[in-house]
Amino acid sequence: MRHLKAGRKLGRTSAHRQALTRNLATALFEHGRIETTEVKAKEIRRWVEKLVTTAKTDDVHHRRQVSRVIAREDVAAKLFGQYAERFRERPGGYTRIVAKGPRPGDGAPVVIMELVD
Repeated sequence: MRHLKAGRKLGRTSAHRQALTRNLATALFEHGRIETTEVKAKEIRRWVEKLVTTAKTDDVHHRRQVSRVIAREDVAAKLFGQYAERFRERPGGYTRIVAKGPRPGDGAPVVIMELVD
């Protein structure tokens, strides 16, 4: 039984899965939208929502918490500056997942994940 075991394994080791999640979250904050598979998008949505909520409060503790996931300082600065101000009054739901269609190689469902306006 998988009681209280949240998250998807994505067919990867835990270190690879953590690196993938950090890289996808960083790319989303850097570019504003990314193209990935549906399963990956639904998994990193959990991380991104928490990071934006954390970035709404700008102090040393929250910056250190965000830096555990977002290693690039320029992307973290963009998160605390531009995105924190944009989502200041929004209580949640910072991302949007739009279906694009199947991937040509293996038919995996591809989506566009973006930060809402």
